[in-house]
Amino acid sequence: MYQPPIRSRGLLKGRFRRHGIYWLPNLITSGALFAGFYAIVQAMNGRFEQSAMAIFVAMVLDGLDGRVARFTRTQSAFGVEYDSLSDMVSFGAAPALIAYVWALQGMGRLGWVAAFVYCLGAALRLARFNTQVEVADKRFFQGMPSPAAACLVAGLVWAMNEYQIQGKDIRWFAWSVTLFAGLTMVSNVPFYSFKDINFRRSVPFCAILLVALAMILISTHPPTVLFLLFVAYSLSGYVVWVWNRRKKRL
Repeated sequence: MYQPPIRSRGLLKGRFRRHGIYWLPNLITSGALFAGFYAIVQAMNGRFEQSAMAIFVAMVLDGLDGRVARFTRTQSAFGVEYDSLSDMVSFGAAPALIAYVWALQGMGRLGWVAAFVYCLGAALRLARFNTQVEVADKRFFQGMPSPAAACLVAGLVWAMNEYQIQGKDIRWFAWSVTLFAGLTMVSNVPFYSFKDINFRRSVPFCAILLVALAMILISTHPPTVLFLLFVAYSLSGYVVWVWNRRKKRL
């Protein structure tokens, strides 16, 4: 059997290291993909609380895989593409299906159109993000990020389920939230990205206190608090947009 020279083998090994598949970050991405798939399965079975919780799990894992890749220096082109495909399932198809099965399927054409607009918005949002990642302002997203939009829709389902409110009873509100999330993802409204927060840098004591208080607040009633947090975030972009337009006029 032919054996390449030692120098050639070193070059091949280095090339595989640059273009290979790294275990840890892609394993986390696979976990996020599974959470999205699990959310779809549970929604089809009518277990909406579990499906909504799975979307939040996918959001946490999606935030971890990139940070782990950068921390361990295992970024790769494969990881970037795989992450986008996972996001499309977890934050595009899954929330649209959850909203449709939970509240929109009794609305006929209006129901599936709203669900499709959300799914289309997520796809366009991810495609635009991938093409502008090198030139975009790191401090702000252009349009609401798909994980936040997904958690807005899933948070509504989770919170209403906790208060035993069925989707058919608030179908128009659910329709409005789903359509709002889909259109906001493809808007030019700026949303703070939190990417300029450096965890290695020292912070004031009050910042640690605020984080602790936020965790305590979430623990009091996770469905309601998380839903209200994502409602506030979804509106924050429009507040910033209006503020910037007023400053330009002045």
